[in-house]
Amino acid sequence: MDMMKRYAVYYAPPQGTFASRASAWLGWDAATGQPLTPPELGLPAAEITRDPCKYGFHGTLKPPFRLAEDRDAEGLHRAMTDLAGRLAPVTLPGLRLASLGGFLALVPKGDTAPLQALAATVVAALDGFRAPLTEAEIARRRPEHLTPRQRELLRLWGYPYVMEEFRFHLTLTDRLEEPLAGEAARILDAHFAPVLPQPFKVSELCLFGEAEDGRFHLLHRYTLSG
Repeated sequence: MDMMKRYAVYYAPPQGTFASRASAWLGWDAATGQPLTPPELGLPAAEITRDPCKYGFHGTLKPPFRLAEDRDAEGLHRAMTDLAGRLAPVTLPGLRLASLGGFLALVPKGDTAPLQALAATVVAALDGFRAPLTEAEIARRRPEHLTPRQRELLRLWGYPYVMEEFRFHLTLTDRLEEPLAGEAARILDAHFAPVLPQPFKVSELCLFGEAEDGRFHLLHRYTLSG
């Protein structure tokens, strides 16, 4: 756990058909740390999942961060154990496929306010473990293209799309152009529909770590029991 470049707090589905199908599609199982062979769906899977493959199948709650100099992974583990014990699970009706700015993702159905509140609490409660952004890290977020509020969130929390700007999603592809985007949406909708959880329940916080090769690994699950 101490050998990771960055850490993140994600949702990752529990072991089962949904998790297996999603990991196989992306070609990377973050739980086992093993590459997988994508299914034959008539899509260039390896070419259109390059970015989400590195992270593993997940929904972000607290975006990736480097540990502050005075913090360590064991302290983060203890803090997450305590936090999970104070937070209640969130249940929504289900998931659906959507196009978000050109990439395909699964997004929750129904009122997402409880999930947004959960993510905001996680971001704030663990922010003492986050090292300040470097100038290079800030520049990579292209602040000139962000709204004033997003720039403020980047300054406060190290990421522009948190708090009220947060939109929970489980990424399935890179950004796609038509006609591939439409074809991928049709195929992936049919591929995932039989295994989508109904209801969709976020009952754990998952600590992920980024290894030296840029791949993210699932390090630990924390049951929400508040």
